[in-house]
Amino acid sequence: MKRNHNSHNHHHYFRPRKWMTMIIAIVTICIIILLLTLTKPSSSSSTSSSSSATWSSSSSSFNLTEEVGVGLPRLAYMLTGTKGEEAQLKRLLQAVYHPRNFYLLHLDLEASDEERLELAKYVKFETVFAAFGNVMVVGKSDLVTYKGPTMVASTLHGIALLLKRIPHWDWFLNLSASDYPLISQDGLLSLFFAL
Repeated sequence: MKRNHNSHNHHHYFRPRKWMTMIIAIVTICIIILLLTLTKPSSSSSTSSSSSATWSSSSSSFNLTEEVGVGLPRLAYMLTGTKGEEAQLKRLLQAVYHPRNFYLLHLDLEASDEERLELAKYVKFETVFAAFGNVMVVGKSDLVTYKGPTMVASTLHGIALLLKRIPHWDWFLNLSASDYPLISQDGLLSLFFAL
């Protein structure tokens, strides 16, 4: 009995095409991020108001973070969630929070306006976040589907918001509400400092 090798070879013919498409997409994203970081806005634009995102307090409070962990890198986090994940997003923010870092919270279009409002209130009235003013909530949410370019577009939008408002950060981390850190923020900052 002979095996049909044609169907087996036909299957392998299409596999490199998938990888090539993925590699091209990743390279394109890296180039866009590199261009965004090379074209950082001036300090006057970093204090301008944005209709799509709001900080928990005034931008003058960012000076407080200068004194915390001098010499350590600054991390910019984008924490994302969807409908019903507001509590998980709050829990994640508490777990990864450090006064030196910056945080952008995004609930996608599936979440209700009430959930977004509740998240914004939480950020505004939490004492530590208000003191350091380093947490931002996206007011105009993006559509995010997990099988398409919308997730990448939303991440790039988040990076652009962070660069516009806070141009001085060293590393970007994107976490979803279902993530949870396995290392403390001090340990993570020390790790990035060693790089």
